[in-house]
Amino acid sequence: MSDLFDAVDALVASRAPLPPAEERKRLRTAHGLTLDQVAAALKVRRATVSGWESVKKPTEPRGPEREAYARLLKQLGELYPAPGAKEEPAGTVPAPAVPTGDPAPADARTPSPVPAPEGEASTAAGNPRVGPGRTPLGAPATAPRPTRTTGPASKSRRPGAKKAAPEGGTDPRFENGPLAVIDVEDGQVSAYCPGGLVLDVPAKSLPALVDWTLREAKLGQPKLSGPGKDADPLLVLTEAALERYGLPTTLSDEERLLGRIPEGHKVIGQLARADWKLTKRGFGPWARIYRPATGSERACVQLCVPSWNALDVRHWGSAGQLPPAELARVLGVYASRVMTPRGSTAVTGLELMTALHPPTRASEPDADGNRHSEHNPGSLGKEPVDCAPCEAPDGHPLLADLPRFHVRGPGEKLFEEAYDWARPLTDDECMRRNLVGIDVNMAFAAGANGLVVGLSAPTHVKAPVFDPKLPGSWLVDLSHVDLSRVKTGKDKWADLDASLLPSPFTPKGEQPEGPAWYATPTVAYAVELGYAVRPVEAYVRYENGRYLDTWYQRLRDAYLATMADLGVDADLPPEDFLTAMDDYRTRDPELAIVVSAVKATVKGGLGKLRERPRGEGWRPGQPWRALSRPTWRPDIRAAVISRTRTNLHRKIVKHAAFTGQYPVAVLSDCVVYAADGESPLDVLPYRDGKPLPGGFKLGVNPGLVKHEGTQSVLWGEEVRDRFDAPELNLARYIKDGTVTDVDNGE
Repeated sequence: MSDLFDAVDALVASRAPLPPAEERKRLRTAHGLTLDQVAAALKVRRATVSGWESVKKPTEPRGPEREAYARLLKQLGELYPAPGAKEEPAGTVPAPAVPTGDPAPADARTPSPVPAPEGEASTAAGNPRVGPGRTPLGAPATAPRPTRTTGPASKSRRPGAKKAAPEGGTDPRFENGPLAVIDVEDGQVSAYCPGGLVLDVPAKSLPALVDWTLREAKLGQPKLSGPGKDADPLLVLTEAALERYGLPTTLSDEERLLGRIPEGHKVIGQLARADWKLTKRGFGPWARIYRPATGSERACVQLCVPSWNALDVRHWGSAGQLPPAELARVLGVYASRVMTPRGSTAVTGLELMTALHPPTRASEPDADGNRHSEHNPGSLGKEPVDCAPCEAPDGHPLLADLPRFHVRGPGEKLFEEAYDWARPLTDDECMRRNLVGIDVNMAFAAGANGLVVGLSAPTHVKAPVFDPKLPGSWLVDLSHVDLSRVKTGKDKWADLDASLLPSPFTPKGEQPEGPAWYATPTVAYAVELGYAVRPVEAYVRYENGRYLDTWYQRLRDAYLATMADLGVDADLPPEDFLTAMDDYRTRDPELAIVVSAVKATVKGGLGKLRERPRGEGWRPGQPWRALSRPTWRPDIRAAVISRTRTNLHRKIVKHAAFTGQYPVAVLSDCVVYAADGESPLDVLPYRDGKPLPGGFKLGVNPGLVKHEGTQSVLWGEEVRDRFDAPELNLARYIKDGTVTDVDNGE
């Protein structure tokens, strides 16, 4: 009997009326399906499905394909009913009425009405989302996910796309989000916005696309600080969009070296004829197209081209290969929590500092009621300042008079870098089973938190009295600091085995041998350990402040919010935290990309404070482009690294004094200990769920630690024997045990 019923169902379906072509396409795109996906499921050609959706002359499916297609449309129609649809005769795609009463939750909202065809009036009066060029998508039918969002859900989202609500309220000027991914399918140009909204793009050329973006797209982001400026809209061009607008999908070897396409490219000519300009870096992976500002009005659009390597895989993972809607989600979450990307994560990290502390602000009204631009207190100002000679990297114009092959030592050059230290295992450690690595979360961000840095040029002082509150660089002899006896608290001293500890004063962990230049946090730590210091000279900055605090806070909040969305909350007990961290990246790979990008923004932004020459015919002793920035501040970078390194050493000392355990390797923010167990809980002293005060603590907050990896002691000894390197830094390979390259210091 069931066979008979199946035959009847097939017979009815083979004659069942199908919705119009426009509705077929709406249902497909509402569920986020491409023509290729539907064609593969129905075992037909892509062109066949395209013909079924053709508005001008649609074709009709036949035979078993029609039955399957009708079934697909019926199910999609139940998920995404047409707005205002009434009950239809049997055999058509049903569209249940929207229930009245309490508002539906964000994930169950019905899609906004489809805009009327060109030339016809829209019947959706009163819906602010409906208008020319908009194609709202329906809400997804997805199972609840253990994620948390802190902002309101978007009014229409791409079905199947995971929830990524914008943070905070919506500025009506930028109601469609900070950015859009431009893609082309079936000849239609679409702009995929964060939250799932898709806009129809009428532009036929790149100049027209820029104009449409500024006039109609409602893209951008409000300023992050009162005196600041709104973020320019960002357009991400897929390969299909590049082809549509006459741009190459990849750069040639020569173009990659130059970082841009040639000045004579036809698209650049189109922009010039339309009175659009490019910045000095030209049309590259991150291009800015603008017209000179008139008053307070800006006319600028930024382009991102993933296929030209705009999204570095080291920091953005597979983001460049994501479909448009998913890429819009990843970049949209990053933009809402950090800022709209302005280039690489390093460039964005630096731009975030300026966005939070703009160099100028409007003055109070003068006698005529006019306001003027004035210095914004707490910022780095508009003009660059010279660094101290000891802070200058090799090749800086301040060092032009040095002999050509002169090598500066610690008494001439500030060496504040992250740790790269290791030692041989003791006999007792060789009897342990494992090497356990722990890693400090957002270590350099934590080092920036609360740090007082200079805001002006340095002042040279001879024989100064050291002031731990005064940022600067100090020439002082710290070779007398004895780590075998150190102060660990008020009137508390600890006796340690100094041979098993790295020195806190040098990146390689070696004891200093005489006077050397140090940033303020390093010298202050020597005083904290209980030793007197007598600087010979210093370059200090009397105008100072906690410039990086708001920068740290925004990046910290972005990191914690995204980790919470991935199921790693800030208040988890140690065991639950370790469990949550085990597979957090697999819970939502797209949000895991955001986490990586946020961390890269921290390190890259700090690195940009001492950006080195990047080719361009530079010669030692000549200035390079980065020196013209007020944010070229090697002293600030040095202070952050100094504080991060001494913060880590302080925890290592506390741990050694309390447990008798010493690290066998330290690399930047990773510390390796020998232990019998495999978990950080076999290393870290927890009593009644409470960690050692002032020591390492498990958790997701910046400055707390997570499990980096565990390998056997036999693995470590075998690796060192294989490369004949008894002090090979095993922290470099502890994560997965893979040894890709070895540098034993030779």
